[in-house]
Amino acid sequence: MSDRAEAFARRLDRDWIVTVTRREGGKLASRRVMQLALTRERPDIVYVFDLAVSGVAAAMWHKIRTGVPFVIDTGDAITALARQGGRRGLVGVAATAGLERAGLAAAAHVVVRGSAHRAWMADRGITASVIPDGVDTKVFAPRDRNSARAALRWPQTFTVTILGSSVWNPRLKMAYGWDLVDLLAQLTDLPVRGVLIGDGTGIERIRSLAESRGVSDRLHFAGRQPLATLPDYLAASDVCLSTQSNDLVGQVRTTGKLPLYMASGKYILASDVGEASRVLPREMLVPYSGARDDEYPSRLAERVRALVANPARLDAGLANVDVARREFDYDVLAGRVDRVMQDVIVPEPSV
Repeated sequence: MSDRAEAFARRLDRDWIVTVTRREGGKLASRRVMQLALTRERPDIVYVFDLAVSGVAAAMWHKIRTGVPFVIDTGDAITALARQGGRRGLVGVAATAGLERAGLAAAAHVVVRGSAHRAWMADRGITASVIPDGVDTKVFAPRDRNSARAALRWPQTFTVTILGSSVWNPRLKMAYGWDLVDLLAQLTDLPVRGVLIGDGTGIERIRSLAESRGVSDRLHFAGRQPLATLPDYLAASDVCLSTQSNDLVGQVRTTGKLPLYMASGKYILASDVGEASRVLPREMLVPYSGARDDEYPSRLAERVRALVANPARLDAGLANVDVARREFDYDVLAGRVDRVMQDVIVPEPSV
Protein backbone atom coordinates (compact mmCIF):
# COMPACT_ATOMS: atom_id res chain seq x y z
CA MET A 1 0.00 0.00 0.00
CA SER A 2 2.91 2.31 0.61
CA ASP A 3 4.09 1.71 -2.97
CA ARG A 4 0.57 2.42 -4.28
CA ALA A 5 0.32 5.61 -2.21
CA GLU A 6 3.71 6.87 -3.37
CA ALA A 7 2.93 6.04 -7.00
CA PHE A 8 -0.23 8.14 -6.87
CA ALA A 9 1.43 10.95 -4.91
CA ARG A 10 4.21 11.36 -7.50
CA ARG A 11 1.72 11.59 -10.34
CA LEU A 12 -0.66 14.00 -8.61
CA ASP A 13 1.92 16.52 -7.41
CA ARG A 14 1.24 18.99 -10.23
CA ASP A 15 -2.27 19.69 -8.97
CA TRP A 16 -2.17 18.52 -5.36
CA ILE A 17 0.07 18.94 -2.35
CA VAL A 18 0.25 15.36 -1.12
CA THR A 19 1.53 14.07 2.22
CA VAL A 20 1.83 10.30 2.71
CA THR A 21 1.57 9.08 6.30
CA ARG A 22 2.32 5.42 7.00
CA ARG A 23 1.44 3.07 9.78
CA GLU A 24 4.19 2.95 12.40
CA GLY A 25 4.16 0.45 15.23
CA GLY A 26 0.92 -0.91 16.65
CA LYS A 27 -2.63 0.10 15.82
CA LEU A 28 -3.04 2.63 18.62
CA ALA A 29 0.34 4.26 18.03
CA SER A 30 -0.30 4.38 14.27
CA ARG A 31 -3.67 6.05 14.78
CA ARG A 32 -2.04 8.74 16.91
CA VAL A 33 0.68 9.33 14.31
CA MET A 34 -1.97 9.73 11.64
CA GLN A 35 -4.12 12.02 13.78
CA LEU A 36 -1.13 14.26 14.45
CA ALA A 37 -0.36 14.37 10.72
CA LEU A 38 -3.95 15.32 9.92
CA THR A 39 -3.92 18.09 12.53
CA ARG A 40 -0.60 19.41 11.23
CA GLU A 41 -1.32 19.20 7.49
CA ARG A 42 -4.97 20.36 7.56
CA PRO A 43 -5.87 18.55 4.32
CA ASP A 44 -8.85 19.25 2.07
CA ILE A 45 -9.40 15.52 1.66
CA VAL A 46 -8.07 12.34 3.25
CA TYR A 47 -7.39 9.22 1.15
CA VAL A 48 -7.21 6.03 3.24
CA PHE A 49 -5.49 2.97 1.81
CA ASP A 50 -7.14 -0.24 3.03
CA LEU A 51 -9.94 -0.79 5.52
CA ALA A 52 -7.53 -1.01 8.44
CA VAL A 53 -8.47 0.33 11.84
CA SER A 54 -5.65 2.88 12.27
CA GLY A 55 -6.26 4.80 9.06
CA VAL A 56 -10.05 4.56 9.15
CA ALA A 57 -10.25 5.61 12.79
CA ALA A 58 -7.94 8.59 12.21
CA ALA A 59 -9.93 9.71 9.16
CA MET A 60 -13.25 9.39 11.00
CA TRP A 61 -11.86 11.30 13.98
CA HIS A 62 -10.69 14.09 11.68
CA LYS A 63 -14.02 14.20 9.85
CA ILE A 64 -15.92 14.56 13.12
CA ARG A 65 -13.64 17.41 14.23
CA THR A 66 -13.38 19.30 10.95
CA GLY A 67 -15.91 17.97 8.46
CA VAL A 68 -13.10 17.04 6.04
CA PRO A 69 -14.24 14.10 3.86
CA PHE A 70 -12.29 10.93 3.31
CA VAL A 71 -12.07 8.25 0.63
CA ILE A 72 -11.47 4.58 1.40
CA ASP A 73 -9.44 2.54 -1.11
CA THR A 74 -9.88 -1.16 -0.36
CA GLY A 75 -8.97 -4.36 -2.18
CA ASP A 76 -10.64 -6.85 0.14
CA ALA A 77 -14.01 -7.78 1.56
CA ILE A 78 -12.44 -7.70 4.99
CA THR A 79 -15.14 -9.48 7.00
CA ALA A 80 -15.18 -12.40 4.57
CA LEU A 81 -11.37 -12.42 4.68
CA ALA A 82 -11.40 -12.53 8.49
CA ARG A 83 -13.80 -15.48 8.46
CA GLN A 84 -11.80 -17.35 5.83
CA GLY A 85 -8.50 -16.75 7.60
CA GLY A 86 -9.56 -18.54 10.76
CA ARG A 87 -7.17 -16.48 12.90
CA ARG A 88 -9.87 -14.44 14.64
CA GLY A 89 -12.61 -15.64 16.93
CA LEU A 90 -16.23 -14.54 16.86
CA VAL A 91 -15.39 -11.30 18.64
CA GLY A 92 -12.60 -10.51 16.18
CA VAL A 93 -14.79 -11.19 13.16
CA ALA A 94 -17.58 -9.06 14.67
CA ALA A 95 -15.13 -6.22 15.26
CA THR A 96 -13.94 -6.48 11.65
CA ALA A 97 -17.54 -6.39 10.41
CA GLY A 98 -18.18 -3.30 12.53
CA LEU A 99 -15.09 -1.58 11.10
CA GLU A 100 -16.17 -2.43 7.55
CA ARG A 101 -19.71 -1.13 8.05
CA ALA A 102 -18.66 2.03 9.86
CA GLY A 103 -15.83 2.89 7.51
CA LEU A 104 -17.86 2.40 4.34
CA ALA A 105 -20.81 4.34 5.76
CA ALA A 106 -18.68 7.31 6.85
CA ALA A 107 -16.56 7.53 3.69
CA ALA A 108 -17.45 10.19 1.14
CA HIS A 109 -16.53 7.71 -1.59
CA VAL A 110 -15.22 4.16 -1.85
CA VAL A 111 -12.57 2.91 -4.27
CA VAL A 112 -12.27 -0.82 -4.92
CA ARG A 113 -9.77 -2.77 -6.98
CA GLY A 114 -12.00 -5.25 -8.75
CA SER A 115 -15.21 -5.26 -10.78
CA ALA A 116 -16.83 -7.96 -8.63
CA HIS A 117 -16.11 -5.87 -5.55
CA ARG A 118 -17.94 -2.92 -7.08
CA ALA A 119 -20.94 -5.17 -7.81
CA TRP A 120 -20.85 -6.51 -4.25
CA MET A 121 -20.83 -2.94 -2.93
CA ALA A 122 -23.71 -1.99 -5.23
CA ASP A 123 -25.81 -4.82 -3.80
CA ARG A 124 -25.36 -3.12 -0.43
CA GLY A 125 -26.30 0.31 -1.70
CA ILE A 126 -22.73 1.62 -1.85
CA THR A 127 -21.44 3.36 -4.98
CA ALA A 128 -17.79 2.53 -5.65
CA SER A 129 -15.22 3.33 -8.32
CA VAL A 130 -12.83 0.66 -9.62
CA ILE A 131 -9.17 1.68 -9.51
CA PRO A 132 -7.28 -1.63 -9.63
CA ASP A 133 -3.88 -2.51 -8.30
CA GLY A 134 -1.30 -0.80 -10.47
CA VAL A 135 2.15 -1.01 -12.00
CA ASP A 136 4.78 1.36 -13.31
CA THR A 137 5.19 0.02 -16.85
CA LYS A 138 8.42 1.98 -17.26
CA VAL A 139 9.95 -0.15 -14.50
CA PHE A 140 8.19 -3.45 -15.12
CA ALA A 141 8.70 -4.40 -18.76
CA PRO A 142 9.89 -7.46 -20.72
CA ARG A 143 13.57 -8.25 -20.22
CA ASP A 144 15.93 -10.95 -21.44
CA ARG A 145 15.37 -14.10 -19.39
CA ASN A 146 18.86 -15.54 -19.64
CA SER A 147 20.55 -12.26 -18.68
CA ALA A 148 18.30 -11.89 -15.66
CA ARG A 149 19.09 -15.44 -14.56
CA ALA A 150 22.79 -14.81 -14.90
CA ALA A 151 22.51 -11.63 -12.82
CA LEU A 152 20.66 -13.52 -10.08
CA ARG A 153 22.93 -16.58 -10.43
CA TRP A 154 19.93 -18.76 -11.15
CA PRO A 155 20.32 -22.00 -13.10
CA GLN A 156 19.09 -22.03 -16.70
CA THR A 157 16.14 -24.22 -15.73
CA PHE A 158 12.42 -23.89 -16.42
CA THR A 159 11.24 -21.76 -13.50
CA VAL A 160 7.78 -21.27 -12.00
CA THR A 161 7.53 -18.27 -9.68
CA ILE A 162 4.93 -17.15 -7.19
CA LEU A 163 4.94 -13.73 -5.53
CA GLY A 164 3.05 -12.70 -2.41
CA SER A 165 2.71 -12.81 1.36
CA SER A 166 2.44 -16.34 2.69
CA VAL A 167 0.19 -16.26 5.74
CA TRP A 168 -0.81 -19.51 7.42
CA ASN A 169 -4.56 -20.14 7.34
CA PRO A 170 -5.40 -22.46 10.24
CA ARG A 171 -8.95 -23.10 9.03
CA LEU A 172 -7.99 -24.11 5.48
CA LYS A 173 -4.61 -25.46 6.63
CA MET A 174 -2.68 -23.85 3.83
CA ALA A 175 -0.57 -20.83 3.00
CA TYR A 176 0.33 -19.05 -0.22
CA GLY A 177 2.71 -21.28 -2.12
CA TRP A 178 1.08 -24.62 -1.27
CA ASP A 179 0.02 -25.06 -4.89
CA LEU A 180 3.58 -24.50 -6.12
CA VAL A 181 4.86 -27.25 -3.82
CA ASP A 182 2.21 -29.72 -5.01
CA LEU A 183 2.89 -28.75 -8.63
CA LEU A 184 6.61 -29.50 -8.24
CA ALA A 185 5.82 -32.82 -6.60
CA GLN A 186 3.84 -33.84 -9.69
CA LEU A 187 6.62 -32.87 -12.11
CA THR A 188 9.58 -34.75 -10.63
CA ASP A 189 10.28 -36.25 -14.07
CA LEU A 190 10.90 -32.77 -15.52
CA PRO A 191 13.62 -30.20 -14.81
CA VAL A 192 11.25 -27.64 -13.27
CA ARG A 193 12.26 -25.30 -10.45
CA GLY A 194 10.04 -23.20 -8.20
CA VAL A 195 10.68 -19.77 -6.65
CA LEU A 196 8.61 -18.25 -3.84
CA ILE A 197 9.09 -14.50 -3.36
CA GLY A 198 7.69 -13.10 -0.12
CA ASP A 199 7.56 -13.62 3.60
CA GLY A 200 4.94 -14.31 6.26
CA THR A 201 3.82 -16.77 8.90
CA GLY A 202 3.30 -19.51 6.32
CA ILE A 203 6.85 -19.70 4.99
CA GLU A 204 8.08 -22.30 7.45
CA ARG A 205 4.95 -24.38 6.83
CA ILE A 206 5.61 -24.25 3.10
CA ARG A 207 9.24 -25.17 3.71
CA SER A 208 8.15 -28.19 5.75
CA LEU A 209 5.61 -29.17 3.11
CA ALA A 210 8.31 -29.03 0.44
CA GLU A 211 10.53 -31.31 2.52
CA SER A 212 7.72 -33.79 3.12
CA ARG A 213 6.90 -33.88 -0.61
CA GLY A 214 10.55 -34.37 -1.52
CA VAL A 215 10.96 -31.15 -3.52
CA SER A 216 12.83 -28.88 -1.09
CA ASP A 217 15.90 -28.97 -3.35
CA ARG A 218 13.79 -27.63 -6.24
CA LEU A 219 12.09 -24.77 -4.38
CA HIS A 220 13.99 -21.54 -3.78
CA PHE A 221 12.74 -19.18 -1.06
CA ALA A 222 13.76 -15.70 -2.20
CA GLY A 223 12.28 -13.92 0.83
CA ARG A 224 10.72 -10.51 0.72
CA GLN A 225 12.17 -8.34 -2.05
CA PRO A 226 11.91 -4.57 -2.47
CA LEU A 227 9.92 -3.38 -5.47
CA ALA A 228 13.11 -2.26 -7.23
CA THR A 229 14.48 -5.83 -7.43
CA LEU A 230 11.28 -7.54 -8.58
CA PRO A 231 11.68 -6.82 -12.31
CA ASP A 232 14.82 -8.97 -12.42
CA TYR A 233 13.14 -11.82 -10.51
CA LEU A 234 10.15 -11.80 -12.84
CA ALA A 235 12.34 -11.53 -15.93
CA ALA A 236 14.24 -14.64 -14.83
CA SER A 237 11.00 -16.65 -14.54
CA ASP A 238 9.23 -18.67 -17.23
CA VAL A 239 5.78 -18.90 -15.65
CA CYS A 240 4.22 -16.84 -12.85
CA LEU A 241 1.37 -18.09 -10.65
CA SER A 242 -1.54 -16.07 -9.31
CA THR A 243 -3.90 -18.17 -7.22
CA GLN A 244 -7.07 -16.86 -5.61
CA SER A 245 -9.83 -18.78 -3.87
CA ASN A 246 -13.14 -18.99 -5.73
CA ASP A 247 -15.22 -17.32 -3.05
CA LEU A 248 -15.96 -13.72 -2.11
CA VAL A 249 -12.42 -13.24 -0.80
CA GLY A 250 -10.83 -14.10 -4.14
CA GLN A 251 -13.56 -12.85 -6.44
CA VAL A 252 -13.26 -9.19 -5.39
CA ARG A 253 -9.51 -8.98 -5.99
CA THR A 254 -7.14 -7.84 -8.66
CA THR A 255 -4.07 -8.60 -6.48
CA GLY A 256 -0.95 -6.46 -6.76
CA LYS A 257 1.11 -9.21 -8.39
CA LEU A 258 -1.08 -9.61 -11.48
CA PRO A 259 -0.26 -6.18 -13.03
CA LEU A 260 3.45 -6.75 -12.32
CA TYR A 261 3.39 -10.11 -14.08
CA MET A 262 1.47 -8.71 -17.06
CA ALA A 263 3.66 -5.63 -17.54
CA SER A 264 6.72 -7.91 -17.46
CA GLY A 265 5.32 -9.94 -20.36
CA LYS A 266 5.13 -13.13 -18.36
CA TYR A 267 3.15 -16.24 -19.17
CA ILE A 268 0.72 -16.42 -16.25
CA LEU A 269 -1.23 -19.32 -14.83
CA ALA A 270 -4.00 -17.85 -12.72
CA SER A 271 -7.08 -19.24 -11.07
CA ASP A 272 -10.14 -18.32 -13.11
CA VAL A 273 -11.31 -15.90 -10.43
CA GLY A 274 -11.66 -12.13 -9.99
CA GLU A 275 -10.04 -9.62 -12.32
CA ALA A 276 -7.74 -12.28 -13.75
CA SER A 277 -10.82 -13.78 -15.43
CA ARG A 278 -11.47 -10.47 -17.14
CA VAL A 279 -8.01 -9.47 -18.35
CA LEU A 280 -6.14 -12.70 -19.09
CA PRO A 281 -6.52 -14.90 -22.18
CA ARG A 282 -8.38 -18.17 -21.61
CA GLU A 283 -5.26 -20.27 -22.05
CA MET A 284 -3.78 -18.69 -18.91
CA LEU A 285 -6.83 -19.30 -16.70
CA VAL A 286 -7.15 -22.47 -14.64
CA PRO A 287 -10.45 -23.57 -13.02
CA TYR A 288 -10.52 -23.34 -9.23
CA SER A 289 -13.32 -24.50 -6.93
CA GLY A 290 -14.17 -23.11 -3.51
CA ALA A 291 -11.83 -21.86 -0.82
CA ARG A 292 -9.35 -24.72 -1.12
CA ASP A 293 -9.20 -26.86 -4.26
CA ASP A 294 -6.92 -29.85 -3.75
CA GLU A 295 -7.17 -30.74 -7.45
CA TYR A 296 -5.91 -27.33 -8.56
CA PRO A 297 -2.18 -28.20 -8.46
CA SER A 298 -2.84 -31.14 -10.82
CA ARG A 299 -4.42 -28.76 -13.33
CA LEU A 300 -1.44 -26.44 -12.97
CA ALA A 301 0.96 -29.34 -13.47
CA GLU A 302 -0.77 -30.30 -16.74
CA ARG A 303 -0.38 -26.74 -18.04
CA VAL A 304 3.27 -26.51 -17.01
CA ARG A 305 4.04 -29.90 -18.56
CA ALA A 306 2.61 -28.65 -21.87
CA LEU A 307 4.69 -25.47 -21.68
CA VAL A 308 7.90 -27.38 -20.98
CA ALA A 309 7.17 -29.44 -24.08
CA ASN A 310 6.43 -26.31 -26.14
CA PRO A 311 8.43 -23.41 -24.62
CA ALA A 312 7.76 -21.16 -27.62
CA ARG A 313 4.23 -20.79 -26.21
CA LEU A 314 5.68 -18.69 -23.37
CA ASP A 315 5.89 -15.76 -25.80
CA ALA A 316 2.10 -15.46 -25.51
CA GLY A 317 2.79 -13.59 -22.30
CA LEU A 318 4.06 -10.61 -24.29
CA ALA A 319 0.46 -9.84 -25.29
CA ASN A 320 -0.22 -9.02 -21.65
CA VAL A 321 2.03 -5.96 -21.81
CA ASP A 322 -0.38 -3.79 -23.79
CA VAL A 323 -3.25 -4.82 -21.50
CA ALA A 324 -1.20 -3.83 -18.45
CA ARG A 325 -0.42 -0.44 -19.96
CA ARG A 326 -4.06 0.17 -20.74
CA GLU A 327 -5.64 -1.24 -17.58
CA PHE A 328 -3.08 -0.96 -14.78
CA ASP A 329 -0.45 1.69 -15.51
CA TYR A 330 -0.23 4.15 -12.61
CA ASP A 331 -0.22 7.02 -15.12
CA VAL A 332 -3.75 5.96 -16.09
CA LEU A 333 -4.93 5.11 -12.58
CA ALA A 334 -3.71 8.39 -11.06
CA GLY A 335 -6.09 10.25 -13.36
CA ARG A 336 -8.96 8.26 -11.89
CA VAL A 337 -7.82 9.07 -8.35
CA ASP A 338 -7.69 12.75 -9.28
CA ARG A 339 -11.28 12.63 -10.57
CA VAL A 340 -12.52 10.85 -7.44
CA MET A 341 -10.96 13.43 -5.14
CA GLN A 342 -12.15 16.36 -7.25
CA ASP A 343 -15.70 14.97 -7.18
CA VAL A 344 -15.58 14.50 -3.41
CA ILE A 345 -14.34 18.03 -2.75
CA VAL A 346 -16.67 19.63 -5.30
CA PRO A 347 -19.63 17.25 -5.62
CA GLU A 348 -21.90 17.45 -8.66
CA PRO A 349 -25.06 19.47 -7.96
CA SER A 350 -28.23 17.53 -7.35
CA VAL A 351 -30.71 17.55 -10.22
